[in-house]
Amino acid sequence: MIRAIILFLITFVALLVFIALYMDETKRVQETYRKQYKANLTKVVTDIDSYTNGEGDMELRYMRIVSDMSAANSFVFLMDCPEEKKKAINEITACLMKYPEQMKTKLEELKTAVNDIIDELDKGYDEVSAVVGAVDKQGY
Repeated sequence: MIRAIILFLITFVALLVFIALYMDETKRVQETYRKQYKANLTKVVTDIDSYTNGEGDMELRYMRIVSDMSAANSFVFLMDCPEEKKKAINEITACLMKYPEQMKTKLEELKTAVNDIIDELDKGYDEVSAVVGAVDKQGY
């Protein structure tokens, strides 16, 4: 009986250690997702600057914006954050893909919103939602 109690205590302690290790690894992975998310948003801002200041192949520059925003969208869905934030990023990504002609005129507002998100201001997500709301979803 004593052997069973000792075995139970050893197993219980091992279980607690594995749970703690799992929680630590989960936190580390979430931090990696956040870093990648911010890195992609930073690339979006750089791409918007390149688009607005550049000459030449504007379609390629716009596709880089879409690509980096899509990557940020992928990472936001892996992160533990409110659904409203995930929805806002998903909607702006969809608008960039579906309505490029309209979004090309709204890139400065998008840049401001993305900069606010990078600075961890919640108003950035509201600004993104405002840009999405300004898009005529019936047009091109």
